[in-house]
Amino acid sequence: MLKKIVFMGTPFFAVPILKSLYQNGYSISVVYTQPPQKSQRGQKINKSPIQGISETLNIEFRAPTNLKGNKEEYEYLKKLDVDIAIVVAYGQIIPKEFLSLTKKGFINIHASLLPKWRGAAPIQRSIMNLEKETGVSIMRIEKKLDTGPVCNSYKIIITDRDNTETISEKLSSLAAEKILDNIDDILGDHIEFKEQNHKEATYASKIEKSEGQINWNNTAENIIGKINGLYPSPGAWFMYKGERYKILKAEIASGLGKIGEVVGDYLEISCNNKKTIKIIEIQRQGKRPQNINEFMLGSQIKKGSNLNNA
Repeated sequence: MLKKIVFMGTPFFAVPILKSLYQNGYSISVVYTQPPQKSQRGQKINKSPIQGISETLNIEFRAPTNLKGNKEEYEYLKKLDVDIAIVVAYGQIIPKEFLSLTKKGFINIHASLLPKWRGAAPIQRSIMNLEKETGVSIMRIEKKLDTGPVCNSYKIIITDRDNTETISEKLSSLAAEKILDNIDDILGDHIEFKEQNHKEATYASKIEKSEGQINWNNTAENIIGKINGLYPSPGAWFMYKGERYKILKAEIASGLGKIGEVVGDYLEISCNNKKTIKIIEIQRQGKRPQNINEFMLGSQIKKGSNLNNA
């Protein structure tokens, strides 16, 4: 008899995982996702990526604004009598009373090696913190956020050229593969969930836009970590003569100069540890992204400028 599965997710990160379950014959009874969002100017309604793929695959979906205190959704899930819920970056905390509505629990795929980087922004924080590895953890949801027992974790290496976009793609693909190795064992009670070491927990708080501002007094490594960790959104940026510039891609170089000084003709900027960062791709406020050669043709930021004094 086919097991009934509820899938709960919202962003692109969750899409390959839902597709993997569907394409491998698992019965998705219903999908939960965040409701459509208005664009900044309110002229367009944007469906979540999970709503989009649910419509494509003809899977029933629901998009309640809130689960907390939602009797309608509680009764709906209760009547559905599902075996398991798979949760991937859903965007809402699952209320305690919902956690008893499946036979085998609510299983979360979290984008870190728990107990490291519990919370909202584990990929960004791992890169910004200059971690050398990250991964996905498959855990059972409990009342407190990301504290439940873990059955398996899977690692990947973070290279110097990785950013949040590339790591998200790698982890999503890894999770789409590994959930297939775990779900039958979870459904059949053939897998052990082990308590996390809560003393080793670190927290990946939500990214604030203000965190993107670059401080040239930091080391080149930390600045590159910020650029990569905040790509593509909200981005790492600096101000020059009242305009904001977002650095999309950069690498460490070895020029010399005062902290914040532009030491090369192609926007190489001196940092605090006698190293520089060399900008590869940049976006001026209100403009499209440009590679550095194109950008410098019309730029007012020249060799000798100091971005600390801008």
